[in-house]
Amino acid sequence: MKVKQNNSVFLISLIVVFAIVIWGLFLPANFEQTANDLFNFLVGNFGWFYLISMFSFVAFAVWIALSKYGKIKLGEDDSKPEYSYISWFAMLFSAGMGIGLVFWGIAEPLNHFVAPLGMEGGTAEAASFAMKKSFFHWGLHPWANYSVLALALAYMQFRKGKPGLISSVFIPLLGEERVQGTIGKAIDILAIFATVAGVATSLGLGTLQINSGLNYMFGIPESGLVQIIIVAIVTVLFMISAISGLDKGIKLLSNVNVTLASILVLLTLIVGPTLLIINSLTEGIGMYLGEFIRDSFHIEAFGNGEWFGGWTIFYWAWWIAWAPFVGTFIARISKGRTIKEFVGGVLLAPTLASFIWFAVFGSSAINLGTEIANEAIQSTPTAFFVIMNNYPLGGFISIVAVTLLCTFFVTSADSATFVLGMMSSNGNLNPTNQKKLIWGAVQSALALALMLAGGLGMLQTASIAAAFPFAFVMIFAMVSLVIALRADYKNTLEEKTR
Repeated sequence: MKVKQNNSVFLISLIVVFAIVIWGLFLPANFEQTANDLFNFLVGNFGWFYLISMFSFVAFAVWIALSKYGKIKLGEDDSKPEYSYISWFAMLFSAGMGIGLVFWGIAEPLNHFVAPLGMEGGTAEAASFAMKKSFFHWGLHPWANYSVLALALAYMQFRKGKPGLISSVFIPLLGEERVQGTIGKAIDILAIFATVAGVATSLGLGTLQINSGLNYMFGIPESGLVQIIIVAIVTVLFMISAISGLDKGIKLLSNVNVTLASILVLLTLIVGPTLLIINSLTEGIGMYLGEFIRDSFHIEAFGNGEWFGGWTIFYWAWWIAWAPFVGTFIARISKGRTIKEFVGGVLLAPTLASFIWFAVFGSSAINLGTEIANEAIQSTPTAFFVIMNNYPLGGFISIVAVTLLCTFFVTSADSATFVLGMMSSNGNLNPTNQKKLIWGAVQSALALALMLAGGLGMLQTASIAAAFPFAFVMIFAMVSLVIALRADYKNTLEEKTR
């Protein structure tokens, strides 16, 4: 019976994804038009839903960490964490942000600096706005979004002994029989689709930026052929890593990522405007905390809603699209931690790292003024290299950045192949190499199809389309987790009174 269920989820998911790849490759104009129409519909009509959903994830994560359930372990009461804090943080950070930070670390603050919302560009006020919005988009919201699903998954896997599937989260709400039937299969297929689309978005961004970096530094042309070669090389590398397993491949590369990212930050902090960076970080955190509630619900109901569609709503949809993948991966590496420790680790450490990243690179970029800023944002993938070219050691920093892009690319992709293997193998915590290889090839094919069909805009629309239905899955996951925790807490109290 299990084999049938495994095969049906695996095969249906493959068919759906392959159909999209073929559509993107052979009817790119039609694919782009359809996706754009869907994008405009969702952003125009459901921006409010994304804002409310993402804020509810933050509120829920904070509440549950501080509640009476905070001491409950993700595993047996005597279980211990499998990974040290450093390795745990390195793996969850590499899977959760990775390529996106390098891609947007300079490009986003500069875009907000040149064209801020409701004010003149290129001013001190615009610079403050740019840092605040960058902090907001990469702060607590995305990590709360990951933590909600990861927490529910880790609890069901390690404390209740259920399969490592998104559908397992709904056992307390729907019952085991329903979850093993059509409803459960539909949830798992949706999770696989959202994962593939979300990761393909990031892989596409990474490929575009690696290509642009090689073009800027070495004159290698930016073309479809070069991008296909980049994807092919990195696909081979991440498949080797995925086959090596969690402890050897992914853990090792994640530690390399954090080391390279730290070198990049330190070098830029030294050669860049050091005092401005420190002041910007301090002020940025203050503005972020001071206007957190307002920004969480701000959508310009009577003004420029398009700005929010292109930035905040896109980001919220992107994080939700990544939630099944990152959530499943974070759950897999979090056995033995208490709920309070888990939420604190997943929310606070990566958020602070993102703030430091944007303060260092965003401030360094804005410091060069509007003329260079306008030049840099002409091409988002090239923005990082244009800015670094204006600082000492800029060429070396750019080479480190391209290397980091490649390692982030590999860790994101091999983490995703690992998770997709789990999702299509009835939650097997150590999926077969065959499943991982198949999903690795599918991810790369979808990333290529999306890039060839419409570039960055196409990647944005694909991620938002995949994310929308999964937002409902996550909302009900919170309800289901609370039901399970109440029962667990009640049983614990009864055992103590015996």
